[in-house]
Amino acid sequence: MPTTKKTTKKTSAPQNKDLVAALEQYFGFSQFKGTQEQAILSLLSGRDTFVIMPTGGGKSLCYQLPAMMLEGCAIVVSPLIALMKNQVDLVRGYSEHDEVAHFLNSSLNKGQVKAVKEDLLSGKTKLLYVAPETLTKQENLDFFSDLKVSFFAVDEAHCISEWGHDFRPEYRRLKEMMEEINSSAPIIALTATATPKVQSDIVKNLSLNNPEILISSFNRENLYYEVQPKIKKEQTVKSIVKYITKHKKKSGIIYTLNRKTTEELADLLKANNIKAVAYHAGLDQKLRAERQDQFLNEDVQVIVATIAFGMGIDKPDIRFVIHYNIPKSIENYYQETGRAGRDGLEGNCILYYSQKDVSKLEHFLRDKPLSEREVGAQLIDETVAFAESGVCRRRSLLHYFGETWPDKNCGKCDNCLHPKEKFEAKSELVQLLQTIQALDERFVAHYVVQIITGHFTPQIGLYRHEKLPVFGIGKSHDELFWNSLIRQAMLEEVIEKDIEEYGLLKLTTKGQKFLKKPSSFLVVLQNVFAAELGDDEESEVAEDAVTTDDRLFELLKDLRQVVAKKIGLPPFVIFLETSLQDMATLYPTSFTEMERCQGVSKGKAVKYGKPFIELIEQYVTEHNIEKPDDFVMKSVANKSSNKIYIIQNVDKKIPLETIAKNKDLRLDSLLEEMETIAASGTKLNLDYAIDEWLDEYDQEEILEYFKSCETSSLQIAQQELSENDYSWEQLKIMRIKFLSVVGN
Repeated sequence: MPTTKKTTKKTSAPQNKDLVAALEQYFGFSQFKGTQEQAILSLLSGRDTFVIMPTGGGKSLCYQLPAMMLEGCAIVVSPLIALMKNQVDLVRGYSEHDEVAHFLNSSLNKGQVKAVKEDLLSGKTKLLYVAPETLTKQENLDFFSDLKVSFFAVDEAHCISEWGHDFRPEYRRLKEMMEEINSSAPIIALTATATPKVQSDIVKNLSLNNPEILISSFNRENLYYEVQPKIKKEQTVKSIVKYITKHKKKSGIIYTLNRKTTEELADLLKANNIKAVAYHAGLDQKLRAERQDQFLNEDVQVIVATIAFGMGIDKPDIRFVIHYNIPKSIENYYQETGRAGRDGLEGNCILYYSQKDVSKLEHFLRDKPLSEREVGAQLIDETVAFAESGVCRRRSLLHYFGETWPDKNCGKCDNCLHPKEKFEAKSELVQLLQTIQALDERFVAHYVVQIITGHFTPQIGLYRHEKLPVFGIGKSHDELFWNSLIRQAMLEEVIEKDIEEYGLLKLTTKGQKFLKKPSSFLVVLQNVFAAELGDDEESEVAEDAVTTDDRLFELLKDLRQVVAKKIGLPPFVIFLETSLQDMATLYPTSFTEMERCQGVSKGKAVKYGKPFIELIEQYVTEHNIEKPDDFVMKSVANKSSNKIYIIQNVDKKIPLETIAKNKDLRLDSLLEEMETIAASGTKLNLDYAIDEWLDEYDQEEILEYFKSCETSSLQIAQQELSENDYSWEQLKIMRIKFLSVVGN
């Protein structure tokens, strides 16, 4: 890395008193944070500057204030259009004149581009945000060459490195384009996430000249880190809904891997009375901007997003960031969790981890070029190690970014709050170091573990490493133990992973000393996560997360039969079987609780519910039943979110097959949803569809049957009406009509 020795250039830096006065004048603040002042002084002196500052540390001010103070206009390269708009709005918010800041990108029409260029030529604009692609156009390069450029700022500078988590090849040409515009203008590069390798890549690719390098601590002391197993999809979703419900009126972000999951989760949250919207690249630009503003203005509590959301979003009071899927790198995780608690107050970061999600990430790499696959695999491996780690998560994160965390217990992560047992591993660490040495420090962790546990593979046979004295030296311990030891040996800087050499394990000076004079070394085993049983791609969340009480279910069915006979209606008109199943699961003992059951509206609960509530109350008392927790998630997001859509489309007489296709449902699933809607008190006029399926005589016969039947089973109905060979769908749609006409 270059030195941080100061050099003198043409422009003289102002006294600190003048700098604070300028800060108050332009932005209304009375003091600087962290290394902001040093960075600004360095840039004002005309020196290339490299700022590494965590999310929420105030990176933007490091170039915004100098831009206001210096003659000319600063050109800021930024990777995302959403980020540009947000930053421009913020700068304009501090000024009386909108022309003080502009952006130029593909979202502007010709008239808007012309207006921006006129402001630039007039000298009114101090900050111009551009996408890298904007600089590739020769007409723009020629135009910028005629401007007085005060300096260049490269925001999200990690995009320049293929070892960064968001590599963008166009960033590699920035230096060449900046040279063409103004070769003497200083450069300031800024990022929140850069490992030592990425840092050196940034300095090298931007050809920073003897830069002032200012690295702030990566520690966000107010953030709490937790990793939870993702075993069943319905349990994970219920856990998320329950958590957000407990944190009412607190803003949060949920990150997912794909667009479909963002939509499904957002729909499910809305079904549970949580104001949420999805945000992903598949939405048009206008809608994305609208949803971003809704979140910033607190019209929406939760954004469910792919990683496209959040860069440059200046919302200080985000209280939680939930990762529904494991991120593809530690940098992604750090940057995304860094959006929580930027005001220094509460910020909870919860990651749901499963091996299935890891497999999906590895699958995404399949079609990438070899070098990209190797880098991507290493980044995933580091994230998995973080998730499975049994030691302080804060310490693991900071170590990844090259920062030492002296405390063994941070008190603000799951592993520190619930510490695991430690084992003495002095002799095993010696065995590990001897094995790495015996392999000439030329192999990755996975291979080292195979050697040490004596697990023969064709690759080992090729190198004849099974003949090494260390082969099988540690077979008394399993892979979990050795992987845990390798990770903790890295944390203690006894060994290191050579990133440029694709993760080869090497001894450090400290490791060499340990081999000569071994001392106590305590190790904590990594967390073991059970295999995930669910799958994000399922269209629905399973409904039977809690077991149905079969005995109570039978009693409720008997009671329904009695009530139906007394009133002279078929049993399914009173309550559907799915409603009774919910009652036998949730044990509702009040009308309000009964309304939580599928297909039970307030009116239906009041009309028919009293004897059922009395039966359940008696059953709960007699059998000492402990009711499930009061929190009940509406179990199927799609059903709640589809209800309005189904009603509206039935009113428009849209064919049922089309409605089902548009909602990615099978026809039988659509009919089930329609029956629940009808049972809960909403009339559905399906005559237009019924007339296509059945003639008048058949309709009349089926309705007559339902008037006197004593069963809810459509299979029995098919048998009793067998001479006409009615299909399940035909009987189902007629029962929906019967519910709409008679039941309501």
